[in-house]
Amino acid sequence: MDEDRSEIAEQVVKFAPNERPRSYGTPAEEAGQAIIAQIQKAAALSNENCDRAMALAHKLAIQLRTAGDRINQLEAEVALFRDRAARAEGWLQTIHKEIEERLIAPRAVSGIEQKLVPPPSPNNSETTRPPAA
Repeated sequence: MDEDRSEIAEQVVKFAPNERPRSYGTPAEEAGQAIIAQIQKAAALSNENCDRAMALAHKLAIQLRTAGDRINQLEAEVALFRDRAARAEGWLQTIHKEIEERLIAPRAVSGIEQKLVPPPSPNNSETTRPPAA
């Protein structure tokens, strides 16, 4: 067996170290280079698109944050105006009650008295008295 191995070892042919074959001018090499160039160009365009999209997203995020802040401000103003309107309505009810109690109610009572005691007539100079019972 040792003899078989020695014979096989002698049959091995030694080649030169791996050298890159010179095929730069072949159609396959040119096609490969063109494909690589197209891929690099596509990658650059993709990066530019991504950068533009990120810039736009950042700009829109700022606008959204500004709009949210404005909404919060307007909601606070709405709450303030609702509170003011509720207080004004309370004051209007208080004023209405005061007018009813101090002006309209006494006039209604005096109106009843005026119906009971008729006013003096302009033709009669004497004061009219209620009939004696």
